[in-house]
Amino acid sequence: MAQDRVVVVNGARTPFCRARGSFKKMPASALGGVVLRESVARAGVDPSVIEEIYFGIVSAPSEGTNVSREALFDSGLPPTIPATTVNRYCASAAEAATGIMAKILSGQIQAGIAGGVESISSVRALFSQEATDFFQDLMRARTPGQRLGLLAKFRPGHLAPHAPGIKEPTTGLSMGQSADLMARLFQVSREEQDRFALESHQKAHAAWERGFYRSHVVPVGTPDGKVVDRDTDVRADTTLEKLATLKPVFYKDGTITAANASPLTDGASAVLLMSESRARELGLKPLGVIRASAVAAVDLQKEPLLIGPAFAIPKALKQAGVSWQNLDLIEMHEAFAAQALATIRAIESREWAREKLGQDQAIGQVDLSRFNVNGGSIPIGHPFGATGGRMILQTLHELHARKKSLGLISICAAGGMGQVMIVEAIST
Repeated sequence: MAQDRVVVVNGARTPFCRARGSFKKMPASALGGVVLRESVARAGVDPSVIEEIYFGIVSAPSEGTNVSREALFDSGLPPTIPATTVNRYCASAAEAATGIMAKILSGQIQAGIAGGVESISSVRALFSQEATDFFQDLMRARTPGQRLGLLAKFRPGHLAPHAPGIKEPTTGLSMGQSADLMARLFQVSREEQDRFALESHQKAHAAWERGFYRSHVVPVGTPDGKVVDRDTDVRADTTLEKLATLKPVFYKDGTITAANASPLTDGASAVLLMSESRARELGLKPLGVIRASAVAAVDLQKEPLLIGPAFAIPKALKQAGVSWQNLDLIEMHEAFAAQALATIRAIESREWAREKLGQDQAIGQVDLSRFNVNGGSIPIGHPFGATGGRMILQTLHELHARKKSLGLISICAAGGMGQVMIVEAIST
């Protein structure tokens, strides 16, 4: 008897909005609640069918909140659904989907929701360890004399915040610095990066104009009474000439600018997953099947930070039992144009495959007519914990639009990791 497959029944995402913009008054739990509620509504199932929720987030609230559980409370779904928060950096939502998939395949549950959220707008400034120790000691002081003694040690510098930042603890470099170095290693020029970013904006704008994103992006009402119904960073009017005027951000002689990198973004995404037999029993018509999910990690002292997906692709293809030539779509997370172009270089290089993978042939040739056809993270935005869910939905909806079958989803992640999924559309 064939193993019961895991299907994506339906799902939704919010518009992705630049941090400190339209969603600045909406915490992560509120954004997550929107997509949880909408995913169930769009599937047309009774909420009691949902047995578990996995949600990803990277910049979690400093008080240690289980964002997945709080999003459930905000959603209005039954509070009896267990919920877990996961973090695999930019691949968090993909890992959440993999976790729910594993529970379904093992027979622990038959249906669950996976997704992720990020509210960069809600990330709080940090204080030094010295300041933290001072305030903790002050709170624990039992007598007025102890408090006065501690207050005498107060220094104005204790109130100096450390601005939130995104640095790799192992290397001490920001993601942008690592991507800039990656561009040099793979000889990706500034002009190539700018052209890549421009084309991604053009594709995302065209997709919005023809209504593609209306299939899974839901309008969100904000606390100030506005309704956000579209990604806020897509630029239809930008040009190569405009992009060329921007200065490098990370190194004076670098090639990465604010325009050829993904912006800091708020947003959420979710997908409803189910065993195929359960979906059939409920009379549902799923979007597709998750055929494979593979992860790779590299030694950061030897490899570029964001090259992980190139190592994970062969594993995912083998797990799914398909070849590169079978793929109808390739969706690659665009943390930076430099990272995406460098990964394409690795995929297409026989020498790289021989040296790094121990195989005689390159992974494959990237057909750009099938690559990020509706734009990617540079124009759409990149709420770290939510991007994987966006990519699952975007890939399956485009496969249906093209009447095609197989899509590959590639996500680089901090810590030298990469996650790759193979999804298959189900014909209706």
